Amino acid sequence: MYIDRYQEYLQLIPDKIRRCEETDRRVVLAYASNLDVLVRWNCENFNRFLAEYLKEEPSFREGDEIASEEDLARILSYFVIHGLGGEVDIVSRKVIDVLTEYFDVEYGLGGTCAQGAAALGSMGIPVLVHITDCSGDVIRQMSGIRIETVKHGRRAPVETCVSGKDALCHFIVQFTKDDVIRVFGKEYKVGLSNRLIMGYDTVHKILPVEEEFLVYCEKNARDVCSYDISGFNAVTDHRIMQERLERLTVHYKSVKENNPDCRIYFESAHFINNEIREYTYQTLAEVIDIMGMNEEELIDLTRTQGCSVNKDSLESILKGLEELIEVYPVHGFVVHSKDYALYFGKDMPGTDIEQGLTLGNLVSGTRARTGRYGSVSDCRETLKLELSRTGLAFAKELESYHSAYKVVLVPSRYMEKPATTIGLGDSFVAGMQICFL
Repeated sequence: MYIDRYQEYLQLIPDKIRRCEETDRRVVLAYASNLDVLVRWNCENFNRFLAEYLKEEPSFREGDEIASEEDLARILSYFVIHGLGGEVDIVSRKVIDVLTEYFDVEYGLGGTCAQGAAALGSMGIPVLVHITDCSGDVIRQMSGIRIETVKHGRRAPVETCVSGKDALCHFIVQFTKDDVIRVFGKEYKVGLSNRLIMGYDTVHKILPVEEEFLVYCEKNARDVCSYDISGFNAVTDHRIMQERLERLTVHYKSVKENNPDCRIYFESAHFINNEIREYTYQTLAEVIDIMGMNEEELIDLTRTQGCSVNKDSLESILKGLEELIEVYPVHGFVVHSKDYALYFGKDMPGTDIEQGLTLGNLVSGTRARTGRYGSVSDCRETLKLELSRTGLAFAKELESYHSAYKVVLVPSRYMEKPATTIGLGDSFVAGMQICFL
């Protein structure tokens, strides 16, 4: 029987902050950051846009890029109609022009590690972060809270590291459940609130990683309690990915040798190139502890292994994870969704995985509820939300499940129509790291 321990775990955070301050131990988050351009969703404007530019049935194929207004209409309508999340590259300036013609925009912080750092920093938890976009637009959104990076071989506040370069822009359209989309005289009701990320950015194709940062983490590995890595998904050149991973796998081994208790947590994302994803997963599986993903990424990844997962069936989800842990022999997998968070894998002595899943859900739920990175006080208000019925049903079903692997499931605090769908996975990952402090 699931026991709600959200409040109990939330009460631990002030003591964890105090210990970070006294010992200099940190959560490390790396590697990519950018400026998110948030497209304010307006269903009627979108339907007007489709009436003008949709020339063929909505569709999306692996490797598709958005090079024209017609591409944007075809691909975006496909994601909206099916309530899907994902990432696609924009390769033409005129696409940006038409987006800003039909929709208003606002600006926010982008990148899993940058958003995760902001989520933890807003709660008063000090973090160390590696970022790739140090433009004034990005750094301003990370200033004034407990976020540091490495400069001249030492930790330094991120606000001391402004580069003067232009921001790397990722356009994000978040659409709303139950909106009605009109396509060639037919109406489609949006089944799920979700978002499509469209990057106008070539820097992350090479994922630049600062050697200075790696050296600092290796020398100070004893102070690294967890190391959350992400940002690999935009790389499409196998040679570039091989170069990055050759250095990084040596780096992770060095960190673990100097601090065997450090947990290396890899958060997946929508990979533009599936061959690169497979190479990345196989390589990282040898050196990381936990591989995290949302339920859409789980479905996509298991499909490549010939296993079809039904996200509405716990039995199907667990069967898919049993397949994956044989292919990618990591310590464990974490799956997060709007209804639950789940750990599947080997036991991790000394780590309260339920605490991580719970606080991940809470930090993510607070962002969904408020539309911003929340404080501890904001998280306390989120406790008033009901637990997901689907999550509770899965927790009940899990009571009769038997496996050689450890399985922990925590229902989320549920919202039917969140204030935002952007950064929820990034916020979950941040909250998950708190159990390693």
